[in-house]
Amino acid sequence: FAIVNLIRCKNIIPHMDKKLLEFYQEFSLYTNPGSYEKQLKELPDDIRKIGDLVRRNIIHRTTLAAGNSGTNKDKKFGDMTKVPWWRQPEDDILPTASAILAELYRRDKRGFVSTRKEKDKLVLTCRFVAILIASILKSKGVPTRVRSGNAPYFNMGKLGKVSADHWINQYWNYNEKRWITIDVDGSWSLNENFDPYNIPEGKFDFAADAWINIRSGKDDENRFWNAEPVKGLIVVLWSLFYDFHCLMNDEIIYVHVPEFALHKNFKNISKKELEQIDNLARLMQNPDDNFKELEKIWNTNKKFRLLKGGLL
Repeated sequence: FAIVNLIRCKNIIPHMDKKLLEFYQEFSLYTNPGSYEKQLKELPDDIRKIGDLVRRNIIHRTTLAAGNSGTNKDKKFGDMTKVPWWRQPEDDILPTASAILAELYRRDKRGFVSTRKEKDKLVLTCRFVAILIASILKSKGVPTRVRSGNAPYFNMGKLGKVSADHWINQYWNYNEKRWITIDVDGSWSLNENFDPYNIPEGKFDFAADAWINIRSGKDDENRFWNAEPVKGLIVVLWSLFYDFHCLMNDEIIYVHVPEFALHKNFKNISKKELEQIDNLARLMQNPDDNFKELEKIWNTNKKFRLLKGGLL
């Protein structure tokens, strides 16, 4: 898909609400590219080429830890022996697109290149790749949003067939008048045969669907895992709140959650709080049609908005 062909034409009026698309075209605190917007606009307009470039400049922490084995047996992510021994995951210090871009260009002034040396690659996880993709597409005028949930299409080793916490993107296709779901971070590591740049419905476990299905007894909470590692309903709750914030253009880092979602508090969560979360999840199952109601919750519910974790 060439992004240049997806940017809104003045003569085309999509069925999607204009203000909603303009909302997802805006930068957030996290997706703002800062002084690098011009460089992002100059990147290729083809979504696959964009994704390939991003993938070639970033190493996932699990890939670094596994070295030249598993999904990197063929060294498609680079030779991990060439990464400095002291290099650690950089999620904690590069939480925004502007920070990611500044460090990317500091290590190699050419920026996004397919020949970046392993020692100059960034070590970041899926949430940060999604932030970067959103920043690039928004710079090109394409409505884009980050989404959080769980992916059942990775090889999780000893854990078996589970759905792992994961962050992806959706961008608006004006020609097809729909959101297209893409997974750049996982695009080279799929354990199933489908297009990561046009993910079929049902392949990704969106948090709202998972929460509702578990609460109604239609799904097994133990199928859902987080990298801590933790499993169960609390994992889905975290993804639900990450996703809620993402839908509001506030792509929080994953050490931040509402106070009642902390481990020590979740076991004592009240029936009223569960019902409020159920209502939120139902609205999030169709976020476009329910955007005004979600926005009202965003602007009024302190429990859902005020977070804990890290330095908060």
